[in-house]
Amino acid sequence: MRRLGVVLLGGVIGLALCAGVSFAAEKMAYVDLGRIFSEYGKTKSYDKVLTDKEKAYTDEREKQAADVKSFQDKINLLADKEKEAKKGELDAKVRALQEFDRQRQTDLRKEQDEKMKEIMKDIEGAVKQYSVKEGYTLVFNERVLIYQSQNLDITDKIIAILNGKPAAKK
Repeated sequence: MRRLGVVLLGGVIGLALCAGVSFAAEKMAYVDLGRIFSEYGKTKSYDKVLTDKEKAYTDEREKQAADVKSFQDKINLLADKEKEAKKGELDAKVRALQEFDRQRQTDLRKEQDEKMKEIMKDIEGAVKQYSVKEGYTLVFNERVLIYQSQNLDITDKIIAILNGKPAAKK
């Protein structure tokens, strides 16, 4: 019985050692996903496009809001009967402004989400391309690591791939 326990213990230790050796043979790295995202040229160009669209939307919204306010100011100068007659028109203008607001915000949010997905796909592709080329079996996001050695950081290399520049040697 004792011999069986020793054999089982030896087998468990042997398996643990084998697993440790195979794990040590793995090539690992990590990337700073936030930094890659912000330093990627496509992110910067998309930010500019979205900022320009947001400004155009804001300008148009302010113009429509000013029209509604002007119309409301004119109504306030009218007699009570005339105010009642124009109230429906004012309500329609307010609803149109609210619908414009809702639709533009939805459109901007949708476009931003699509651009972010596209950028993330590019980043994942670059990480995969580099990892396969260099023989990495695991690449982590640095935010999930408690401790990481700087020599495992491949962020600059991935940014260089994404921006089409040669990677600087560390």
